[in-house]
Amino acid sequence: MTLSAGQAPETLPLAADLDADKQAWPLLRAERRWSAWQLYVALTASAAATWCYIIGEYAGLYLNFPRGFAALLAGGMIGMLLATLAVVPTSIRFGVDSIATTKPQFGSKGWILPALLQFLSIIGWNSILLIFFGKSVAQLFIALGILEESDTAPVVSGAALFACAVVFLILLGGARNIERITKVLVLHIFAGLWMLYLLVSTRWPELVDATPSAATPDRFYNFTTGIEIGLASLLSWWPYIGAMVRMTPTGRNAALPVMLGMGAPVPLLSLIGLAGVLVLQSSDPAEWLRTVGGPAYGIVALVFVGAANLGTTTAGIYASAIGLRHIPGLDRLSWPWLLVITIAPVALVGLLIPELFFASFGTFLAFIAVCFAPLCGIQIADYYLLRRGKIDVRGLFEDKPDSPYRYWGGFNIAALLAMGVGVAIYLSLLNPLTYEARWPYQFVTASLPSAFGAALVYWMLTRLLVIPTGRGAYRE
Repeated sequence: MTLSAGQAPETLPLAADLDADKQAWPLLRAERRWSAWQLYVALTASAAATWCYIIGEYAGLYLNFPRGFAALLAGGMIGMLLATLAVVPTSIRFGVDSIATTKPQFGSKGWILPALLQFLSIIGWNSILLIFFGKSVAQLFIALGILEESDTAPVVSGAALFACAVVFLILLGGARNIERITKVLVLHIFAGLWMLYLLVSTRWPELVDATPSAATPDRFYNFTTGIEIGLASLLSWWPYIGAMVRMTPTGRNAALPVMLGMGAPVPLLSLIGLAGVLVLQSSDPAEWLRTVGGPAYGIVALVFVGAANLGTTTAGIYASAIGLRHIPGLDRLSWPWLLVITIAPVALVGLLIPELFFASFGTFLAFIAVCFAPLCGIQIADYYLLRRGKIDVRGLFEDKPDSPYRYWGGFNIAALLAMGVGVAIYLSLLNPLTYEARWPYQFVTASLPSAFGAALVYWMLTRLLVIPTGRGAYRE
């Protein structure tokens, strides 16, 4: 049976001791209390984190200031569109998170693959953000004369652990507290624009003459790599987006906030890292603010830079915890313990290997594109071309022999093969470790062919193998 948008299956076992926004079951319309403006603020505050500075740094290795911004904006908006088309329609119609939207494609057990990708991705992003938070705190202490440059390592780890504790306390209140805290943290956008103005206005001649350090003679490769960085960065919103947009009642409330609230701040604030690395050889404002604006400016900005990461980390931990609710046994676990399970890996990274993890950002960014580009392609092909928007929402939460998304023992062979083909296409075009590329990468990127190839293989296998055997609840 296919339920109408927002209608919860009466047979689904709701956890009585859990608030609606702390579970993975479909949210009723009455439980979706975020307006378009509330969603916009929450998404903007989540997107505007210091990861933007590192993204800008990587683009600045290949492109100058204007070309870098153009490439990041183009790649970012395309990546955001792919993630939006893949997740938002199902999430907004039925009030479910990103993981639930993958069950029609991967199966009643196969969804564990996207869930694992979500968990690893959010651990990675949150580790980077909280290490950045720790670095900002260390730089703040240095600016205040409390700390010496040589003594920053313990402070970075300690501040990261402190941030984990703060995020835990915030999320005890669920999505309500995310909406509340982002109303304050969204002010970081204005602090970021001020930092950009400060850097550009004082160093404009140097910025105009700056030469990217890793630029190659192939201008197509350089520009395409900037687009690829933007694509990968915004594809990384796939794990977050479902848990956020499901809090709004209609798609009309979500479309514009998603594209502008999530898509626009990343390339805009990436200009800070882009300009920083071109002029000062550092994308981290925590390192150059005192040099450019003086101690007072540096202290004020460092406070904003450090606090900004809490909004994104809070959203990521929340999305990851909701995703874990789909795992049998964790669906009934108390919310505080679920948060502990989600936050613990991030805390361990911040405590044990902060510098090693921070230095591997480029590899991590490529991992995002390798995994989420084909995943988005599969979901888009399935929802728009094969199902034409018809989803059995009760089937999203069933794993019986006769459940609609049972496929072959709970796994859809078509999705797994298509995912493998998409990953292979990406790796054949771009080495994610060295960024060594092969033709025709410089004209098409690696993410877009990966998404298109996975979508095409999924469509063909579904038509030839899945539908003729009566699996997957497809309707001709």
